[in-house]
Amino acid sequence: MKNKSLTTLGYHQILEQLKDYAFSAGAKERIGRMLPLLSELKLRKHINDTSQARGMVETYGTPPLPAMDHMEEYIKKAAAGALLLPEELEELCMFLNSVARLKIYLKKGEAEQISLAFYNQNLESLDDLKEEIRQCIRNGRVDDYASPYLKDIRKQMLLLSEKIGEKAEKALRANKTYLSDAFVVKRNGRYCIPVRKKCRNMVLGSAVDQSSTGATIFVEPASVAGLREELELYQIEEDSEERRILYSLTSLAAQNEEALKEDIRVIEKLDFIFAKGRLSLEMNAVEPEINTEHYIRLKKARHPMLSGETCVPLDFEIGRENRGVIITGPNTGGKTVAIKTVALMSAMACSGLHVPCECAELCMQNEILCDIGDGQNISDNLSTFSAHIKNVLEILKRSQKDSLVILDELGSGTDPAEGMGIAVAILEELRNSGALFLVTTHYPEVKEYADRYPEVVNARMEFDRETLKPLYRLKVGEAGESCALYIAKRLGFPGAMLSAAAREAYGEKSEAVIDSLQLTDTQEKLRREKAPSIQKTEKKKETKIRRFVTGDSVTVLPEGEIGIIVKPADENGQVLVQIKREKKLFSHKRLKLKVAASELYPEDYDFSVIFDTVENRKARHKMGKGFREDLVIKTEE
Repeated sequence: MKNKSLTTLGYHQILEQLKDYAFSAGAKERIGRMLPLLSELKLRKHINDTSQARGMVETYGTPPLPAMDHMEEYIKKAAAGALLLPEELEELCMFLNSVARLKIYLKKGEAEQISLAFYNQNLESLDDLKEEIRQCIRNGRVDDYASPYLKDIRKQMLLLSEKIGEKAEKALRANKTYLSDAFVVKRNGRYCIPVRKKCRNMVLGSAVDQSSTGATIFVEPASVAGLREELELYQIEEDSEERRILYSLTSLAAQNEEALKEDIRVIEKLDFIFAKGRLSLEMNAVEPEINTEHYIRLKKARHPMLSGETCVPLDFEIGRENRGVIITGPNTGGKTVAIKTVALMSAMACSGLHVPCECAELCMQNEILCDIGDGQNISDNLSTFSAHIKNVLEILKRSQKDSLVILDELGSGTDPAEGMGIAVAILEELRNSGALFLVTTHYPEVKEYADRYPEVVNARMEFDRETLKPLYRLKVGEAGESCALYIAKRLGFPGAMLSAAAREAYGEKSEAVIDSLQLTDTQEKLRREKAPSIQKTEKKKETKIRRFVTGDSVTVLPEGEIGIIVKPADENGQVLVQIKREKKLFSHKRLKLKVAASELYPEDYDFSVIFDTVENRKARHKMGKGFREDLVIKTEE
């Protein structure tokens, strides 16, 4: 419930903002776990840290906090006896340089007796370790001057490399007639000359590689091989000496394991504290005064997620003379923003953060409980009203004297009469719990509830009657006025309809509302405007199709040919007629009955004798005795 309410208020969005001001992963993780504190001693310490951090940032600038992405990993590796690589030791040296700069930064605050600055005493810059690494490691490798022995080895290796190059060049010149190219190449770390394959036996040396075509053999001259083997021995010595130096530095780092861990712990804590100070500066926030007397007072409070240009500052007070505030007013009038601002300020202050306002007195809360927004839970198949009631019941179970309860649109989402009753019952339970509570609603009866008890007060969001715009200002001590009817009047709602609406809404009290609307007999009546009419398509007259039957003898006009009806007229009036054993379609309008089929043929006459082919008639006869796959009856359309 607690985390859900904080998420609803936008508390975790504030934490995400705070993370942007932290450098280390440890500080970001700590921010992610932040919750309002229950210990007054701890809370006052956290708020004081935030104030001092902001003061130091304003005075001395942003602290030079070091990057520590891999420090814990390197320290753990060194302590386990594993070898730290040159680049890892170089990162460790950079970290220690940053620690030294941070100590200088904190010493400035120490001189001003800022208690936060005395964390300087807990930091160790480990100058001996830093200097050893700086002398031995440079540009990601062990430096030549890390030891006299290493310097001598590398000097000998350089001389040998030069000799090997000279020998290779000499062999190149001596065997130029056998070569495919006139330059020395390196293959598998060896100096080689490119010899044509057919001349391989003419050059003394070892074959190391060949070209992709196989036409060239890369040969290490015999004069170079001995020097190369000597160089490899020096390389082994170089590697051994480098590892000795690295193990020595790693061992020195391991000896300082506890000091390095303490540095990381202190820097993560400072990173966390200075992130709060920088966020305070960014929000132009102030240090809240914390009390345990259960009262809240805010002056010109600004919701931290709204820009300063659009946010109207909020003045609000609760807890001394009243414990409950019922806020009414028009939609989009800022009621929800107002109650969320109060709750979010409380959550931020109780977490040790500064709050964006001119002045703030905030009490500690054991819990901040809220029901804001739709809350519809599709997976549980809960309606909006059901989801609200389920959430409110959980809130009522947990609310007590040190709680802050925020309920938005109390009793909405159901039948108005029943919703009003439920809203009043919830308010009564909250009043008896002793909690501070802020409620928004539209029900007039809920507004009247506040008049019964001195500890509950009405408030409204102010509305500009001239511009028809909400002012987003909270006015405590007054219930919200009939803004909907007033807006309707300004937008041209007829007087008779406004009066009818007021009587339906307010019953016996409607006359006072109608008077406040200042309706007159000349109030514009509803004028009907000419509207477009539907253009209907005229129905076509149905053409009477003459009905012929199969077998009718007809005359086809205008030719006067005689035919017999094969199929009667279709929906388009087309009739299939057989004329001299040829079947043709004609419009029914061109046909004239000559002799009806009933006069020409007996009842149940088989017209297939006239219209079917001999093959079809034979097939039909055989099919009558049983189905046969080898027979096909062709049907003429």
